[in-house]
Amino acid sequence: MSVTILQALDLIYKNTKTKALKILPIEQALGFILAEDIYATHNLPPFDNSAMDGYAVKVLDAGKCVKVKHTIFAGDNSSEVLASNYAIKIMTGARIPEGCESIVAQEDTKDCAEGVILPQNLSEGRHIRLCGEDIKKGNLLLQKGQKLQAHQITLLASQGISHIKVHKKPRLALFASGNELKMHFEQVKAHQLYNTNTPTLLARAQELGCEVEFIGTAEDTLDDLKEHIKSALNCDLVVTSGGVSVGDADFTREAFSSFGMETFFDKVEIKPGKPTAFGKINNTLILNLPGNPLACALNFELFGQSIILALSGASEKYVKGIDSKMKNEYRLKKSSISLVPGIFDGSSFEPCEKFAPGMVSPLGISNSYIMIDAGVDVLQKDEKVKVVPIRFSFTTDKQESLL
Repeated sequence: MSVTILQALDLIYKNTKTKALKILPIEQALGFILAEDIYATHNLPPFDNSAMDGYAVKVLDAGKCVKVKHTIFAGDNSSEVLASNYAIKIMTGARIPEGCESIVAQEDTKDCAEGVILPQNLSEGRHIRLCGEDIKKGNLLLQKGQKLQAHQITLLASQGISHIKVHKKPRLALFASGNELKMHFEQVKAHQLYNTNTPTLLARAQELGCEVEFIGTAEDTLDDLKEHIKSALNCDLVVTSGGVSVGDADFTREAFSSFGMETFFDKVEIKPGKPTAFGKINNTLILNLPGNPLACALNFELFGQSIILALSGASEKYVKGIDSKMKNEYRLKKSSISLVPGIFDGSSFEPCEKFAPGMVSPLGISNSYIMIDAGVDVLQKDEKVKVVPIRFSFTTDKQESLL
């Protein structure tokens, strides 16, 4: 069954269930998807404290020479009470003493006979961090479905939360098919090619947070394909490349059908990569991608990533584009919806100068792609487009101001 891109994505999300749960210590939770709402267990700061190294003072003592007899350090459980005409020396993070109305930075004072001279203008609450001004006990801290990154771990640690409930990471099995393919650690003959798809998909799936199993490269025989499929069905998702077109030796679909695969679609109205199929064998999802490297990689970015996001339990589970514009005019042949790789520099998008479904060099150059609607044959310079990133960060070879 041939479908549009939108129909394909709808079928993916309709037929993909999120992973089961497990409990992890926060030190091991980086990159996992949170499976529960997290609420603050106590106020942060837990008490009023000083934001500066300086002096705890009363506002009415502005301009006076006040006596200094005590010092409070961070971590002290001090019971000092501040009286008029006195100041208490205090360090950053130390608990504010009873009677304190303001903190004066150390550099804003001058020495006098028995202590320090305070500045003329003092304001109540100056340089005092109030209890709960950052986080209040009982407030929602993190939401179910959030991906745990470094600064979400910060929030958990700030509350003394040691273990959390997360979704298990998707387990993905990979294999390619083709008598002409050899792995990069093997010798190739004149009529053979290196298998670039499997290492590419393996690395990208790991970047997307999957646990990945490499099953190998299957020969173009029904029996060998069945053996590879059987070895992969303990995973959540099986991704293959090659053997899904209409050639005499393309047995992939027949091999999967022998395991009772339910096919949701077997062609997508897209260029490149029309012979892309998605289905299910029992609880294992199947994604058959075309063998041409660029077509395989781009379709994995769109369909493979969508399956992984749906499995992950993430609330932000849809691939999103970035509003941008064309750097230059771009012409193409009218056809189905097209995926065009290129370079997004933060303000505009420039398609790769040369690319074709069987190429690999555009993958090393591009950091994103755009999707061009069917029937469009030209995009004008500065025309608005949506850029879909395929790398996690944007950097440049020249230092630029970030202001």
